[in-house]
Amino acid sequence: MKKDQVILFDTTLRDGEQTPGVNLNENDKVKIALRLEKLGIDIIEAGFAAASPGDAKAVRAVAEAVHKPLVVSLARTNKNDIDEVVKAFKGITNVGIHIFIATSPIHRERKLGMTKQEVVDKAVESVAYASQFFDHIEFSCEDSTRTELEFLREISEKVIEAGATVLNFPDTVGYTTPEEYTELFQYILNHTRGIEKVILSCHCHDDLGLALSNSIAAMKAGALQIEGCINGIGERAGNVALEEVAALIETRSEHYQRKTGINLKEIAKTSNLVSRLTGISIPPNKAVVGGNAYAHSSGIHQDGVIKDKSTYEILKPESVGFSETKLVLGKLSGRHALKKRYEELGYHVDDQQLKEIFTKYKELTDRKKEIFDNDIIALLESEQPNEGTNYLSFQDVSLQVLNNKQYRAFVNINGKDQQVIEGIAKGNGPIDAIFNAIDTLINLDVELVDYKITSVSQGKDSLGEVFVKVSSGNSIFQGRGMDVDIIVASTTAYIDAINRIINVSETNEKVINGYEVKTT
Repeated sequence: MKKDQVILFDTTLRDGEQTPGVNLNENDKVKIALRLEKLGIDIIEAGFAAASPGDAKAVRAVAEAVHKPLVVSLARTNKNDIDEVVKAFKGITNVGIHIFIATSPIHRERKLGMTKQEVVDKAVESVAYASQFFDHIEFSCEDSTRTELEFLREISEKVIEAGATVLNFPDTVGYTTPEEYTELFQYILNHTRGIEKVILSCHCHDDLGLALSNSIAAMKAGALQIEGCINGIGERAGNVALEEVAALIETRSEHYQRKTGINLKEIAKTSNLVSRLTGISIPPNKAVVGGNAYAHSSGIHQDGVIKDKSTYEILKPESVGFSETKLVLGKLSGRHALKKRYEELGYHVDDQQLKEIFTKYKELTDRKKEIFDNDIIALLESEQPNEGTNYLSFQDVSLQVLNNKQYRAFVNINGKDQQVIEGIAKGNGPIDAIFNAIDTLINLDVELVDYKITSVSQGKDSLGEVFVKVSSGNSIFQGRGMDVDIIVASTTAYIDAINRIINVSETNEKVINGYEVKTT
């Protein structure tokens, strides 16, 4: 194997399944294993054969399903565990075993109740026994980062002599730092007899958020194998996320001078499958595969990405299997992002239109958490010029609930020269009261014919669009209003209908009580 090639060992089906609440059945494991094979994983740890007959069956099913990756099963340092692995893999080639025992003082004394010599003897005995059946034998010193370096050297030399082909030094509780982990691997490389016969491996947990940093430190110090899980799942805070390892090595290949066999374009599919089958959702801010990993909401960022994606993206979403960069429209988005989204939706917006729409857009973002395509389409359509003049425009509205289950509405409307006029009226409901209040301001005979509310987009804070039909004389007029607040939308819809009536009215004066309006 080339020294610049990093072996990726996936333990999603074993350590990942130890995530609280996760229980993968045989079919689930096979589905994930086949996806890991497409991803380009080198070694798949399919489970713990001795744990249960079901786990042993699943381990075998995975080994039968995949062809390229090496498949291994975990085993403790006892003959029964090893026999269960042998039985599970009987008749199948390209398989191996992963044997472990704890080596740190706290584990030796408090968990195992064993001396150093007893731990060494047990390890050597088990590795020697497994060597009768397997060419690939990985040996792990559980909790190695809290183990004396001299003892790690001692047990490493003995298991190498017994037939181990891979030495794994797990940071089982996520305790170490990159500097300390580097020191561990350098010490083993420089002081262990027979070290040239084996591959060094790291296995990092993320209890202190250092799993990725520690894995890369181990790689730089001489580890040729990195173990982890898809999406970083696993015991407690989880394992290092293998998709992050692969993406980092690929993105910074000139710096690390390393490579993997991973097909990055399969990352998104693999991540989504693991998430779905384990029931563990991917945090939106998760590196590489999170929903926000390639989303930009800041206006400054969006402007940069529109001009050149590399301004704010070091990893292309397409390179890891996602469709495209997302410009998330929100309160921090700028005009460039809004105009680009209109263009993507097939709408042409000139600079003047954009200026007018953007004002309403910013008002909307102050009241709505997420802006959808239908929201901005509705804003654009609401800006389309209507025939005639808008004599009246909405100022504000408030409601009072009365003891007799009626409502009192207070409606302020801007009239000529932005003069504010107020209408007050009661009604059997909030909308009835509002419309009655508006009626007090006009010298027109208006009757509501139809009233309809629709949701423009999705979510509880969706824009509501209200359509009203009113009759005046022998004609029917339609008005429309739109707002997050359905009361405001209803008010503006009724005012819109009144404006349309005024525009075609043959009466040139006093269509509004106490307020002179002249039609053109």
